[in-house]
Amino acid sequence: MLSLFADCAERAERLRRRGAEVVFVAGAELSLMNKGFLPGGDIDERIELLRQPHRVREHIAEVGTRVNDFLGRAVALVRERFGGKVTYASVPLERVDWEPFDIVSMDLYRSAEVADRFAAGVRDLVAQGKPVAITEFGAAGYQGAGDRGALGLAIVEYDKDTRAPVRLDGVYARDEAGQAAYLRELLEVFDAGGVDSAFVFTFALRDHLHRPDGDPRDDLDLASYGIVKVYEDRLGVTYPDMPWEPKAAFAALADFYREH
Repeated sequence: MLSLFADCAERAERLRRRGAEVVFVAGAELSLMNKGFLPGGDIDERIELLRQPHRVREHIAEVGTRVNDFLGRAVALVRERFGGKVTYASVPLERVDWEPFDIVSMDLYRSAEVADRFAAGVRDLVAQGKPVAITEFGAAGYQGAGDRGALGLAIVEYDKDTRAPVRLDGVYARDEAGQAAYLRELLEVFDAGGVDSAFVFTFALRDHLHRPDGDPRDDLDLASYGIVKVYEDRLGVTYPDMPWEPKAAFAALADFYREH
């Protein structure tokens, strides 16, 4: 990873010197996406750990130490090659030391378990005195998905060899209005809390296709965090040259930024 960051930093610096405003993000969710920070040989095992809060608590101190040790080396290496701002897309359990960074960044989802203290957590991030970016937030498009927060994709069954999504693990009710409401509510919390930037996850999950006909378990779009539903065999109506159709979340996002 350090070799990759060094290469990326040199490329980013070339872009910056041509006049572009570039922020270098030194990785994302390292403890989940990579071996060596949390127990587990693959991402499935590490995600499963997140569903067991008592086990997560056992590892938080160790994870924080490992992540911050790595990031300290990574930031030093990046700054040798890159003259712009540097941040890291974290998850809360990593307890990142933000001193070496220019921007505090976090992938932040509101689930039912943290809903009562979510806004206060956002204010605590901002109170650290550096610009805050929410580098990932969003919800899937089925009823109750907002309560699951970042675990909305857990209803998908994946091919054990290719990791391609195959089907849903049951029948779920589509709730595009709920997805849209979740986005707007979080944007309002971020705006009120003084967050500088927020990035919705995501425009499209192109392998989670919208299949409205046939077995409802085949409509993978219900689990998608995309603000558009992607077709496999047709073009959309709103934008006839695109193979997707906007969801209610698409309009909610556009409306919020139009108003703000």
